[in-house]
Amino acid sequence: MSHPGLFWTILFFLLAIGPLIFVHEMGHYWVGRWFGVKAEVFSIGFGRELFGWTDRRGTRWKVAPLPLGGYVRFAGDMNPASQPSREWLTMPAEERQRTFQAKPLWQRFLIVAAGPLTNFLFAIAIFTILLKAYGEPFTPPVVGTIVPNSAAAEAGLKPGDRLLRVAGTSLNRFEDIQPVVLLQAGRKLRVEGLRNGQPFATEATIKMVEVKDRFGNRGRIGLLGVGPGAPAYRPISLLEAPRAAVKECWLRVTMTLQGLGQIIVGQRSVRELGGPLQIAKLSGEQATLGFVNFIVFVAVVSINLGFINLLPVPMLDGGHLLFYAIEGVRRRPLPPRAVEWAFRTGLAALLVLMIFVTLNDLASFGLWSKLGGLIGRS
Repeated sequence: MSHPGLFWTILFFLLAIGPLIFVHEMGHYWVGRWFGVKAEVFSIGFGRELFGWTDRRGTRWKVAPLPLGGYVRFAGDMNPASQPSREWLTMPAEERQRTFQAKPLWQRFLIVAAGPLTNFLFAIAIFTILLKAYGEPFTPPVVGTIVPNSAAAEAGLKPGDRLLRVAGTSLNRFEDIQPVVLLQAGRKLRVEGLRNGQPFATEATIKMVEVKDRFGNRGRIGLLGVGPGAPAYRPISLLEAPRAAVKECWLRVTMTLQGLGQIIVGQRSVRELGGPLQIAKLSGEQATLGFVNFIVFVAVVSINLGFINLLPVPMLDGGHLLFYAIEGVRRRPLPPRAVEWAFRTGLAALLVLMIFVTLNDLASFGLWSKLGGLIGRS
């Protein structure tokens, strides 16, 4: 499979990330509007305005050149920490009542939380439509093949075994196996099943395997080493589809949490963290595989965007929510000076992280190896 090229990679990146930013900010906008807060600016992207318009409510809708985020600026929101200022205190009472800071704590909390939650709802909507249209993968959890020298082979699993549980997780379908073992490399997991109608149990030490996709992207995953019979799908009703979509969304959140936890404790390399360049590259590659692949990728990115924004880091939505939670417990806001320093620290941390993941992305593209080769030949 050939790579999509720079132009198409950029185009599909914008088609993926642009709508997700819009959806995220619309969550903030609509809940804010519902509570009577005036939105002064709704921006897709950062930097100087490329084009825009002002609606009859006085909101300036604009597009800016740096497509790595966006924002809604509510009336009275005069600093990144959304703290009341002297300007806010001098506003006329009627005008001040339409500002963000004038709203009760619970309303401010919901306005901020609405952005990430809308990203999750958007992903659930995508999965719901796809599941209803194409059905749910539902292959019986019966072993069709065994990979030689794999964890399954060493554990004594055989073709025809019906797997019931892995690591205590019940298996309703063969597709349930991969999420259980994907991040469990090096761990010994209990496998239970039926062989010729008789129950059995064994232990398999999951092996770390390097996999490569058709574009040459490499990754290291945990693998049991069993293959299914013929893949099967089952139709799913309109009532079942949202429930299955929520389950899919939750599964990806838990796997992200587990992977992040393994990076924090040193079980996985920080080099596995990717950034905007990696997302752009994957956008183009998934688009070349077809519409459904690209839409699924957009849903996954939406889940990750919602998850990242809920992290309790100042400058992110989760940081604001953390301060509101503290305010709710204390019955008064934190001192403005403390909030200001927290947001400065959060901004610095985000900038460092952005530089780090960008360097990771460049390394995954082989840039440093190519530069080393050029230097070596000079």
